[in-house]
Amino acid sequence: MVRHLARRLLASVVTAVLASLIVFLLVRSVPGDVVAQMMGQTSDPIAARSLREFFGLDQPIYVQYISWLSSVLSGDLGVSWTRGHPVGQMIRDAFSVTLQLGLMTLVVATLVGVPLGLIAGIFEGRWLDRLIQSFNLIGLAAPVFWVGLMLLVGVSSLIGWSPPLLFVPPNQSLTDNLAILALPILSLGLLQAAAYGQFVRQSVVSAFHQDYVRTAIAMGVPTRSVFFKHILRNIGIPLITFMGLILIQILGGTVIIESLFALPGLGRLLLSSIETRDYPVLQGGLLVVVSIAISVNLVVDLLYQVIDPRVRLS
Repeated sequence: MVRHLARRLLASVVTAVLASLIVFLLVRSVPGDVVAQMMGQTSDPIAARSLREFFGLDQPIYVQYISWLSSVLSGDLGVSWTRGHPVGQMIRDAFSVTLQLGLMTLVVATLVGVPLGLIAGIFEGRWLDRLIQSFNLIGLAAPVFWVGLMLLVGVSSLIGWSPPLLFVPPNQSLTDNLAILALPILSLGLLQAAAYGQFVRQSVVSAFHQDYVRTAIAMGVPTRSVFFKHILRNIGIPLITFMGLILIQILGGTVIIESLFALPGLGRLLLSSIETRDYPVLQGGLLVVVSIAISVNLVVDLLYQVIDPRVRLS
């Protein structure tokens, strides 16, 4: 157990370092830079050279990377080139919005998707199963921005209500905060609930066709006991894995939703940083997203050890 944990932590550290290099190179590969954005149509080579020296863009790429990585390892993500604010504080403020949106979306997706998947799996091949599968297929195919737009237009047309434009933190007014996040959460939650439902249905159907389940049913064990004692316990680990993947997908989908509903989250911050070529903010934000993905995978792997003794003893 301890040896496995040490290996996973080492692998996570190596992955994070490689991810930081990829993030750094990808950011630098975007056409144009902050100097070009600031200069605009002005062609003053002396001023452009001075700005490049000021931002350190005149140095070799490997020197820039080592300098940035050293600052990150010391806990300093730098200062925004276009806003002049500390990058760490900007990411913390934006990520608090994204985290709330992501966690509440995960709750909605779980509460909707898991029961639908269980019902569809139990009633395999019947009209209720076909109805739920139709919802799942639509949810898997629909783009998140289209669902968000349809909800926004539909709610405003039917009941004459639209979410407030100014974001309010939950510690100031929980009611206003939930009013702002309601449609974004539904937009992401319904789509992820469809993915959840389809996955759970396939797991339940597969479990029902296992020999040990058929044997238990043939021996007269009530179907309800077989379902709760055998099927649910055996789909627990795949469900935890899928939950981690869903959370990562939700955090990725917030980029579009935050822009659509004008939420001051991390996704919207990254998009604005791309437009202004604000490298410190863009690099720091992407590194945070990658670190979250690595951490989620690590937590899921450790949960395996706790839930399944076969994995723990192997």
